[in-house]
Order: sequence, then C-alpha cells, then structure tokens
Amino acid sequence: MEKARGLFVDMKPLLRECLAEFLGVYIMILLGVGSVAQLVTSGGTKGDYPSSTIAFALATTFGMYVCRGVSGAQLNPAVSFGLCVMGKHQWSKLPLYTVFQTLGSFLGAATVYALYYDAIMDYTQGVLTVTGPHSTAHIFSTYPSDYLSIWNGFVDQVIGTAVLLVCVLALVDHRNWATPPEMEPVMMGLVIWAIGLCMGSNCGYPLNPARDIGPRIFTYLAGWGSEVFSAGNGWFWVPLVAPFLGALVGTALYYVFVEMHHPPLEQSVNEEALCLGNKKLKLDVPELNMNKLKSLKTDGNFDPEKSVTVKINNV
Repeated sequence: MEKARGLFVDMKPLLRECLAEFLGVYIMILLGVGSVAQLVTSGGTKGDYPSSTIAFALATTFGMYVCRGVSGAQLNPAVSFGLCVMGKHQWSKLPLYTVFQTLGSFLGAATVYALYYDAIMDYTQGVLTVTGPHSTAHIFSTYPSDYLSIWNGFVDQVIGTAVLLVCVLALVDHRNWATPPEMEPVMMGLVIWAIGLCMGSNCGYPLNPARDIGPRIFTYLAGWGSEVFSAGNGWFWVPLVAPFLGALVGTALYYVFVEMHHPPLEQSVNEEALCLGNKKLKLDVPELNMNKLKSLKTDGNFDPEKSVTVKINNV
C-alpha cells in the first residue's frame, strides 16, 4: 500500500486533481441517479420528486467532500469554465477536468444500472425505451417535458446555470461574506436543492454537461439505442451547450454587480479600514512598506516573527 501511495504522490498534480474530480462526480451520480432509479422502478412507492431533489443535494455535498481538498470539487464543466473566465481556474486544466468529470458520470450511471438491473428489467419487462409509459432512459439523463420547446428549454438551462454560478462565486468569494471552507459542500448542496425545487419541472435541471452526456452515452451503449439522442426533438445538445452560456451569464452578473466593486486590497490597507460582511472595522496599522508586502505575496517567504500586528476596532 505504501508503494502504491508513493506512486500516486509522485503523479503530476493535474492528474491527481482529475482523478479526484472523477471520483467526486462518480459519487454524485451514483447517489443522485440512484434515487431516480429507486423512484421509477418502484412506481413511485419508494420516493417522489422532492425526495429526489434532496438526494441530488446530498449527492453534490458528499461528492464535493470526496475531492474538494485535492481538486476544488468543481464536478461540472460549466462551473470549471466559469471559474476559468473569472481567473480562478487555469484554462489549461479545463479539457482534462471535463473528460474526467464525464468519465465519472458515465461510470456512475453504469453502476446504477448494475445496482438496479433486475428492478429495471422487471419494470420494463426487458424492453428498454426512451419514451412511453414504462420508459427508463430518464433515470439516467434529462429529457424535456412534453410541453417544452427547445428554445424555452435552452433558456431554462441558461437561467438555471447562471443562478448556480452566481451562488458558487458568492460562496467562495472571501471578500464577500464567504462560507467557511469546510461548509462549502453543504451550502452547495442547498443551492442544488433550491434550484431543483424551483426550476426542475421543465427538464429536470441538468445544469451540468458532464452529468447529462456521460449517462446518455451509457444508455446508448447499454440498449436504449439512438433515440436517447433524437428524443425531445434532439434535446441532447441543450444540456450540453446551454450551461456554458449560463456560466458566462452568471459570472458576468456576479462580477458586474459584486466583485468589481470590492475595494482594492492595497486601498483597504491605505485607508486603514476593512469591510467584513456588513461591518466596517478600524485598523490600527503601523507604517507599512507596500512594496515589501507585495514581494512577500510574490515569493511566498513570510516570517511570522516579523509579521505585522494589526489592531482591529469596531467603527
């Protein structure tokens, strides 16, 4: 075990992060999609829509706890894309993150299929269909309601993903009222729960290209056939594309209305005041050499014995 651990420690950081994202998404899909499989195959006797929204919220929370300390627990290519736009994630990591997130969702769906194989076969009498009274493809991926047009579904996904990104950015913005790091997965689970309760009836709130396309490819290969791509007037591309546009909208909204209005850190020190949440705190700061502080930030060499003591008083 120690030798194996040594091999993983010696891996490039990007590969370790991608493996962590893979496992986080796998857990998220296994728990979330598993709740839908239980609901559908039991004919609604062992679950309902509200219970599935709770399951997806908890699935997101525990998926994040699995990998947050290694990869940041993005679990979603649209979130990774939005963080890249905001300069909080490296563009060079985005392609591999997306691949491993999609692989995690594919394997998560395959595991749910194996877990509920007998139940699915009993419910469908061995006939796997995408539409109809005993359809089961929607266990794994999202499909639009009968009334929903493609354009309205596209708008649904843009709005839903924009809300998701605004909340993600708020939760990790430590110049706003940021959540304690250990509580971020819990709060993100609550965000997913809220979106599911408020924006789920149109198409099941996919919000995540990897969450949708990975299981969809699995169902295509597992016997549901090409209808998984043609159903709903070719719906499959909407949860694949619209969340990226929604991520752009969400990041723009948060930046324009919140982040761009944060006072520069240097200005905050010079003005000897710090805004913490809705409280303004007075800083009794000795004379600071800002160039020296910048060099400390750049080279990472910080001597705690020579650190600056700051006295904080309520204004």
